[in-house]
Amino acid sequence: MTDTAGLPGEGVFLGRVKSPGAPHPLVVTVRNGMVMDITSRQAPTVRDVCEMDDPAGFVRDAAGKTIGSLEDVCANSFETGRDVAKPWLLSPVDLQAVKASGVTFVVSLLERVIEEQARGSAEKADAIRADIASLIGDDLSKLKPGSAEAMACKEKLIARGVWSQYLEVGIGPDAEIFTKCQPMASVGFGADVGLHPISTWNNPEPEIAVIASSKGRIVGAALGNDVNLRDVEGRSALLLGKAKDNNASAALGPFVRLFDAGFTIDDVKRAKVHLKVEGEDGFSLEGASSMAEISRSPEELVAAAMGPHHQYPDGIALYLGTMFVPSKDRGEAGKGFTHKVGDIVTISTEKLGSLVNRVRLSPDCPHWTYGASHLMRDLAKAQLI
Repeated sequence: MTDTAGLPGEGVFLGRVKSPGAPHPLVVTVRNGMVMDITSRQAPTVRDVCEMDDPAGFVRDAAGKTIGSLEDVCANSFETGRDVAKPWLLSPVDLQAVKASGVTFVVSLLERVIEEQARGSAEKADAIRADIASLIGDDLSKLKPGSAEAMACKEKLIARGVWSQYLEVGIGPDAEIFTKCQPMASVGFGADVGLHPISTWNNPEPEIAVIASSKGRIVGAALGNDVNLRDVEGRSALLLGKAKDNNASAALGPFVRLFDAGFTIDDVKRAKVHLKVEGEDGFSLEGASSMAEISRSPEELVAAAMGPHHQYPDGIALYLGTMFVPSKDRGEAGKGFTHKVGDIVTISTEKLGSLVNRVRLSPDCPHWTYGASHLMRDLAKAQLI
């Protein structure tokens, strides 16, 4: 696999690279198809750049040293065939908390209710889906969470005996915000993404993640795969941590595109997120979701995650959620989609490029061994802090 990150020709991009020439991850940008090391005492981490008044301006003007071509660095970023003597991409965030928003597209709310009603059984999902759709229809795109119309819809579902915690966060006044992984635990472009081995019903979740500073200001965006275990979360909402936070289960990348005159939060809101899954068994699946259909704005979700009620001194990376839940049968009719080891997942948008990862079981992915303490020690040794 030698897929490139598919970055657009314009834009200010911020990321991280592991290079054999440095013990610590390098802060990088892309200029004219080349990956440039811009690590400095002023900004030794991506977090430091994102805390600046003008992150895009800093990155655009920062002195840099060429690491290699974007094509070569991307090609070496895949776990299969990686040459550790050459640089490869890491997740583009470092010290930020990695959070996620759930059920932010009312269109996908029904799938969450179905997961819970099916108690983790893919075989029961189609029958439950048809029953609920006959009651309230399947076009909920105009339903505003917390509105009178949303509450009326909720009452119909309750009367039918399909009340769910997902209804509260999907159409109620409060958003669902949860921890996707710890700082430094996310993986990047080309990395293997992990599934907990107990799961037999799971899927990718193609999303956009926004990057917010400690003050709550959104400074950029990246693509994300919020890998989900449908059977585990469906058995109980209290198993959300087990369903969401496993080794290599949070992918971000390929880079953070920083906001500037040519790319703003409005571009995020208008983006169309594409998903492609290609299996070693010949199975393929494609889909897309429009950020224009999100039920809660990115600003509302960031405000729900952080503010006077909760501070993040290193900022956050926040997955915004997805409306795409794959239901195409893979194998026996009626059992829906689930991953198989070896699947290649590609998530892409026009202005953020492509995030490509291979699916494996979490224990078989490279273990997370490099945390914030290791980063601080290595930066100190390099006299960057």
